[in-house]
Amino acid sequence: MLALKAGPRCWPEGQLYIRVVPSAMPRCIVDSMAWWRGLFAEKAPREPTVDDVNRFRAEYLRLGEDDLKSASRAATSLPEVIAVTAVVAARVLGLDMFDVQLRGALALAGGRIAEMQTGEGKTLAAVPAVVWYARSGDGVHVLTANDYLARRDADWMRGIYAWFGLSVGVIQQGMDPLARRTAYRCDVTYATANEAGFDYLRDRLALSPDEQVHRPFAAAVVDEADSILIDEARIPLVIAGGAADAPGPAARADRVVRGLTRGIHFSIEPAGRNVALTPAGVEFVERASNRRNLFESGNLPLLTAVQDALHAHVLLHKDVDYVVQDGAVVSVDEFKGRTVHERRWPAGLQTALELKEGVAPRRQGRVLGSITIQNLIALYPAVCGMTGTAATQAEEFQEIYELEVETIPTNRPVARADEPDAVFSTKAEKEAAVIEEIYRLHATGRPVLVGTASVEESERLSGALRVPHHVLNARNEEAEAAIIARAGTLGAVTVSTNMAGRGVDIQLGPGVAELGGLHVIGTNRHESRRIDNQLRGRAGRQGDPGSSRFFVSYQDALMVKYGASDPVAHTPDSIQRTAEGQNLDIRLFLRRYESVLEGQRLALQERRHDVLTGATPSESDTERLVTLITIDELWSDYLAAVAELRAGTLWISLGGGNPMGDFLRRLHAMFEELQRTIDEEIASRLESGAITTADWRERGATWTYLTTDEPFGTMTERAMRGLVRMVQKTLRRS
Repeated sequence: MLALKAGPRCWPEGQLYIRVVPSAMPRCIVDSMAWWRGLFAEKAPREPTVDDVNRFRAEYLRLGEDDLKSASRAATSLPEVIAVTAVVAARVLGLDMFDVQLRGALALAGGRIAEMQTGEGKTLAAVPAVVWYARSGDGVHVLTANDYLARRDADWMRGIYAWFGLSVGVIQQGMDPLARRTAYRCDVTYATANEAGFDYLRDRLALSPDEQVHRPFAAAVVDEADSILIDEARIPLVIAGGAADAPGPAARADRVVRGLTRGIHFSIEPAGRNVALTPAGVEFVERASNRRNLFESGNLPLLTAVQDALHAHVLLHKDVDYVVQDGAVVSVDEFKGRTVHERRWPAGLQTALELKEGVAPRRQGRVLGSITIQNLIALYPAVCGMTGTAATQAEEFQEIYELEVETIPTNRPVARADEPDAVFSTKAEKEAAVIEEIYRLHATGRPVLVGTASVEESERLSGALRVPHHVLNARNEEAEAAIIARAGTLGAVTVSTNMAGRGVDIQLGPGVAELGGLHVIGTNRHESRRIDNQLRGRAGRQGDPGSSRFFVSYQDALMVKYGASDPVAHTPDSIQRTAEGQNLDIRLFLRRYESVLEGQRLALQERRHDVLTGATPSESDTERLVTLITIDELWSDYLAAVAELRAGTLWISLGGGNPMGDFLRRLHAMFEELQRTIDEEIASRLESGAITTADWRERGATWTYLTTDEPFGTMTERAMRGLVRMVQKTLRRS
């Protein structure tokens, strides 16, 4: 018996592999298969090693320029390609690749995540693997953390690719469709995952093939893989268009919420994650809005707007969760500390924040399509990645992406001293100790890099310091890269949100090594050890001396959120491990319900693609256009209906029900109905001749949504909706 099963990353392309089920076979066949497996195991080629690469490298080193160029295009095996790339890199850049970089290249070419420490040369280590993938002619995407790194790395490595006859393109925000199409047609394309994803969404709405910019996905080499594949994996990329949103009750809700008092009208849960109206608060809102019963069905939009306004005013903080720049509310990435201009909160909450800060509301429009980074990466048949911190998330890389993590040793032994945490009772005590530590080290001439958790914290610390220093809040990657590169010079003090300047090496200035090297101070522990390790890794690169220490208080967000009130029973390290486990469980759960909707999207997209390309013939251009626009409109309606379904499923969990099962059953029925409706609507529109493309040609607004990782809502949301329904039932009975 042969069982066919779709490969995990290839299933959208229809590729299959064969899995043998021995229990369903006669004993003689099983024995025969075992013999064949043994034969194949003996004959199977072993995986290439660094020694293999170096044998070829020794031969290529003797070649002149013309012969080396010929050899670079004639190399066929993986060791040959990596070896010749290493020699070319030495000729073009003057950089000799270390053995650990060759090992990293082998890991990437083998489809793994290569964990290489900061300063070990990941950018160059990736190039031989990129060459290996690009030689197929199908193109390879190098996905980076930001536009600056995409541009820098493409320009830096362009000369190496030229030896192999490979073209290089770069995608940047603001590029027109022609420039994007040209870049994606190159053998190697550097881009952020977001830009590649938004282009994918735009392509899915094209009304003719020549409007599309992508070609079929082939291979992705993911730089900063932990950030893209884990931290940002579930952030939905959204494309919208059509008519502007209808005016809602948000402005009225904002005015009402400004009059509420904590402890009287609303309460905040101990962890500080949820806020809810008290009975007195409900009464206040009813009086202020002239409503008899806030929980009547007709008042639900106002109740929702009040909850959004309450969330915006109480739980989201300026210069921590967002900043106001150029008259707009701009999100701050919680992992990197970077401002993210194209990221928004879900519509009601975004509007509430804009009203809170008195800025002009952004047009939301109608959601036409969406995809998460995780599902985008699943579309690539070949995926690999590199990062400085992956080992702590090895289980997640394997579980979700089926990617193994290979830890690459450092070229030189790590000489950094990671000191024990300094733990304090209050934030005030902690911050005073941080400032004292900075002064002590600065007096010796040692450079100090301070990693903070927020823009607000970095600016507060900056205001308290009385020594010359730089403050980096990840607002301008290119300018800050130049500053962070000098953070290791004599006497330098740099205060930075955690990930400002990521991807840039900090080299020690003259005399600094003798003083002990760069010292890194972390002002908070993150929910993931991986983020802390990234900050530590800024010191002690390439065997340099250095040190690091984290300052923690029991009033820090991590400690409060996970209940660490007892300093003996709850250490920062144990709290981090608890947080990591809970967050992984949440992401695995979310993957289950999201995969169903993604499967539906792919099925409908395949139908649309066949119409677009003519694989499914149309009797006229008009019929093709009607079909495409109808699919787009009804899919947009479907996404809105799914959002409503998810919201309406929340209350079931209060009664011990199964919100997941209920959601999936209804989702399946809705999709079947969608497919029937599409057929009927196409026929109706063709018969009536009713078609307009005016609204649907506005397909350019793109953003990402911040998510709460709670697909069926917080307990507060569930309780609120459950209460609404109970009140409605009571009113109907009376």
